[in-house]
Amino acid sequence: MGDMVCPPRGIDLLKNELPVDQEAFVLNGDVKTGLVMVDLVNGFCTVGAGNLAPRQPDKQISGMIEESVRLARAFCDKKWPVFAFLDTHHRDVPEPPYPPHCIAGTDEANLVPELQWLENEANATLRRKDCIDGFIGSVEKDGSNMFVDWVVNNQIQAILVVGICTDICVLDFICSALSARNRGLLSPLQDVVVYSRGCATFDLPVRVARAAKDVIAHPQELMHHIGLYIAKGRGAKVVSKVTFS
Repeated sequence: MGDMVCPPRGIDLLKNELPVDQEAFVLNGDVKTGLVMVDLVNGFCTVGAGNLAPRQPDKQISGMIEESVRLARAFCDKKWPVFAFLDTHHRDVPEPPYPPHCIAGTDEANLVPELQWLENEANATLRRKDCIDGFIGSVEKDGSNMFVDWVVNNQIQAILVVGICTDICVLDFICSALSARNRGLLSPLQDVVVYSRGCATFDLPVRVARAAKDVIAHPQELMHHIGLYIAKGRGAKVVSKVTFS
């Protein structure tokens, strides 16, 4: 009897049918690049920090934080522009379908400990947003947009995006940024680059979702891949390695 061949996992079948080709991204300073960090706050990243925080240590999220810190340090050392979104909500303003999270004035809405130093960096711009899409969350009462102003004022030609969740806040922001670029609202921006290892999403297995009420399953590896696939389909560049020359 020959060797038995195990059937491929569902995620492997998906990746074969919906491949996301990824390349390396080298930053040499020739193209003015800004780093965009999406929601690296305790409420999404720190174990036990809130309703939407991981319940136990998570390898994908930990890796995302590590890579984001590495890039933030490098950008700040070079005095390159950094823009960080911090999910922050008013206690009496719900965001369905999600439970209360990242409430203003709580530690949930603050940067993870590994990135709190960013608050004191002159080249870093922090924006507290009260909606999923950071582009929409950057709109001011007078109609101006803090993110658009950041791109234009710094004459940014490419943005490198990291953060959480790959398929939710990160993806929504990317899609809006690409649409704004195509409409000429973000000149001179040309490229939106997503770093796959610098992004992560949460894990809610099917078995857990079925045992709960009104909860949709959210398998981590699958949804991370789908988020990257959709981003690439919308026109973003997806990279698996970021280095500095």
